[in-house]
Amino acid sequence: MDEQANQDQPVEPSLAADPEDPTHVLLRVPVKLRSMALVVLTTLALLATLRWASAFFIPLMLGYMFSYALTPLVDALQRLHVPRWVSAGVLILGIIGGIGLTAYSFSDDANQLIESLPEAAKKLRDSIHDSKGRPEKNPLGTVQKAAAQLEQAAQEAGTPSPTARGVQRVQIEKPRFDIQDHLWNSTLGLASLIGQATIVVFLTYFLLVSGDTFRRKMVKLTGPSLSKKKITVQALDEITQQVQRYLLVQLLSSVVVGVVTALAFWALGLKHAAVWGIAAAILNLIPYIGSAVIAGAVALVAFVQFGELKTALVVAGVSLAIHTLQGNLIVPWLTSKTSRMNPVAVFIGVLAWGWLWGVWGLLLGIPILMAVKAVCDRVEDLKPVGELLGN
Repeated sequence: MDEQANQDQPVEPSLAADPEDPTHVLLRVPVKLRSMALVVLTTLALLATLRWASAFFIPLMLGYMFSYALTPLVDALQRLHVPRWVSAGVLILGIIGGIGLTAYSFSDDANQLIESLPEAAKKLRDSIHDSKGRPEKNPLGTVQKAAAQLEQAAQEAGTPSPTARGVQRVQIEKPRFDIQDHLWNSTLGLASLIGQATIVVFLTYFLLVSGDTFRRKMVKLTGPSLSKKKITVQALDEITQQVQRYLLVQLLSSVVVGVVTALAFWALGLKHAAVWGIAAAILNLIPYIGSAVIAGAVALVAFVQFGELKTALVVAGVSLAIHTLQGNLIVPWLTSKTSRMNPVAVFIGVLAWGWLWGVWGLLLGIPILMAVKAVCDRVEDLKPVGELLGN
């Protein structure tokens, strides 16, 4: 029993002198290799499970995020003696109807933008051909001409010798593009997206109707100890507050970015400015990547429309300036640094979730990291993780 008790007790790190340099002091920290191996294996298994079952976890996380966003409204309506199932249904139907009405209102501009893409591609192709014809005036044409000469030399060097007698030459033909297969894959992808969206809607509705049922069950599952229940309640409260604040800030900042972007593009004379404003507002929800995507897209469209590289750079610069001001001034002012998250750890974490779940991982990465930090700050063995994520 005494040996078992001694093994269970934590071993404190010891100090020792460096045998090569007695003036240096070494800190010897005992490492439990078995525990570290179990942690590594558990982490790898968790990552593999999250990646393999992404079709299940992504709608689940989206449902929880939407429920966090709509819970304050449902609670306010419940205090006005409106049943939760009525208020939740009205809110969800109102949001879906608003999205549909907005899409219908701007459908004409969106269709015109899509119909202009072939002409834009033709104009871009013509500009590239013109640059090839004037290599002395355009550095890009010179580089392209050099690349073409290198490619021709490589083909001549790699030309096979005449086929020997009795040896049959084999020519590999690339498979042709089959529009039916493309349409079938697109249909399956659209059906899968509609199915997942339906799951998210119903899951959000049921979470809103249930109220704090799951919250009470989680507190009950922590055990009879009052201290553990208190810690669980504190962690759940912090997760709720931070996620709701984050979603509110993202919603307000996206609206601001969309309106300012539409007005700026309209002032610059860019076509379909309202559609680009909506696209900027939506892509603003994706951290770090959304601003780069919208800047590159509007730069290409502006170059095709105006035919000048300078104007295209101005439009892209305006888009980046709007997102920079929003990210460095508006969002920090609204959040007031209440999330207490380390920017470097958040950036790495968002990239990791993006690797796991793609675009949905970029969208859900920060709320998940907030929840992980709230739990790690209150679990003794996980406090180093919370300290790593902290500001």
